[in-house]
Amino acid sequence: MDSQLKLTGTEKDQSREPVIARRALIDPTSRVPLYHQILIILRNQIFSGELRPGTLLPGEEELAELFQVSRITAKRALNELADAGLVVRERGRGTRVCDAPPPPRVKTSVEGWLENISLMGVATDVRVLEFDYIPAVPEVAEALQLAPDTTVQRTVRVRLLDGEPMSYLITHVPEDIGRSFDRDELGAFPLLTLMERHGVRVADARQSISATLADPEVARALEIHAGSPLLDVRRIVRDMNDRPVEFLRVLYRPDKYQFEMNLKRVRRKEGMRWQSFAPDTPARTQGK
Repeated sequence: MDSQLKLTGTEKDQSREPVIARRALIDPTSRVPLYHQILIILRNQIFSGELRPGTLLPGEEELAELFQVSRITAKRALNELADAGLVVRERGRGTRVCDAPPPPRVKTSVEGWLENISLMGVATDVRVLEFDYIPAVPEVAEALQLAPDTTVQRTVRVRLLDGEPMSYLITHVPEDIGRSFDRDELGAFPLLTLMERHGVRVADARQSISATLADPEVARALEIHAGSPLLDVRRIVRDMNDRPVEFLRVLYRPDKYQFEMNLKRVRRKEGMRWQSFAPDTPARTQGK
């Protein structure tokens, strides 16, 4: 369903000046509730700066008309924004964007991933939800280069920042490494630290970053709504002997965590292209 989201204003109230003039899409056939789709649209516009601090949002009736939903749906979307601390709702004065909406809490460069994970273990808390030894499913066996059904350690954790869930981690490691620490230690130390104590020398990792939606189990653990968007990061860590020692999947709340990449325009034989570089490493334009 399409709806034109455009705020109109008056000369007397500059906060009601037009701030958006684009097509806003919601899908009535999606499993994601309509109120949550509206919430995501408005939240993204707040974080992007399209809806500036002090901006007066449409009222419940106007918002319902814009998105062609019920007033109850529009009201819930605005209430959820208020609960997230992004807007303030005042009787008789409407709903305004907060002067300083909370930004995403943690940023990391892709280049500094492993170092960031180690530091995160110091700056955050972790809650261990599951800790057991199971036969490796095909995806895990392939990632760790093990025979099917080989026993591996599987853990499920939630990492918290300032007491709020930030990420949902599912980790698999070979059994011999997993036996070197217990559940309590995993709740107190980063996994990389525990593996290093076991003598593992991490050399490199391969990771992929995509997006997914929270299923009910993950949503409960992260204290979000089912169907909320998440960053989906999967990583295979290898030691100095090129042995896979960890297969990790992390689901991040995008309102709590962001990836950044530093890019430099460089010349190659095939022409100009973008190249990533570590933020503390001088970028050099290469070519002949």
